[in-house]
Amino acid sequence: MSIADWTDAMRAARYDTAWSIEQETLAARDPATRDDPARPYHERWVWDGRTFDDRDVLVRCYHGLGDTLQFARYLPALAARARSVVLEAPARLHALLHIPGVALAAFDPAHPLPPSQVDIEITELAFALRIAPGDVASSYLSVAPAPLRDDTIGLCWQAGDWDTKRWVPEALLLPLASAHHCLSLVSAPTTLPVLNPEGCPFDLPATAALVAGCALVVTVDTMIAHLAGALGRPTWLLLKTEPDWRWNPARRDSDWYPDIRLYPQSTPGDWAAPLAAVARDLATFEGDLNGQPAQSLGARLLG
Repeated sequence: MSIADWTDAMRAARYDTAWSIEQETLAARDPATRDDPARPYHERWVWDGRTFDDRDVLVRCYHGLGDTLQFARYLPALAARARSVVLEAPARLHALLHIPGVALAAFDPAHPLPPSQVDIEITELAFALRIAPGDVASSYLSVAPAPLRDDTIGLCWQAGDWDTKRWVPEALLLPLASAHHCLSLVSAPTTLPVLNPEGCPFDLPATAALVAGCALVVTVDTMIAHLAGALGRPTWLLLKTEPDWRWNPARRDSDWYPDIRLYPQSTPGDWAAPLAAVARDLATFEGDLNGQPAQSLGARLLG
């Protein structure tokens, strides 16, 4: 079995198959390479298959902020089985991750915490617990929303520098930003006609409050998508032709977040089709966006 087989299984929601592939991979690993300090953090494997029932567990967050937010949904299930759980996560996320039974520690890449009885990387939790994404709470973060207008749309067009193919050129969002009441969720200045041309604060609690106050978030595949999904906000996700393993470009929905819609490219590098689909779908709710709602925009978007 290959990584392509695993990706196909995850996209098709054949989780038992995906976990069988992961089990085969785990069994074939050399234990001496576990949490290998010679490798970059995002390439390491951590969990060696040992049970975490009634044991002290250290959950390490070696991937991106979005990965941590996506898999934080599994922490309550882990805490219910372990004697104690410590989440070693980036300090920027701590204000969002108040989970009963889970203690927080700041992840310092230069000085990671020493091993516990059981160590596991947070993205390994679904496999280790054998819990599908739809079998745990999908809206598991909660913050007080910023006081925004009921028709505010949050826009995020940039992802991490390591994959700029996920980025949408800012200028392509000008028609959307000009036609609607929009807010930037990018932490950089913009020339788009948005409420905050100076950009979104580089502060995750403040960003989360803005996301929570939006009626809709339109974003590329980045941390903002996971933050909006975990907050239960309607989210329209712009995807490159061959997206990350967690999104199935043949679907419009996702098991990870029931409030998300997928808008994949039809041709590599061409954002015209997904943006046209977003524009068409927004037109359906034009009456709401012009302040004449029969019900809230959020309710209409989810309907």
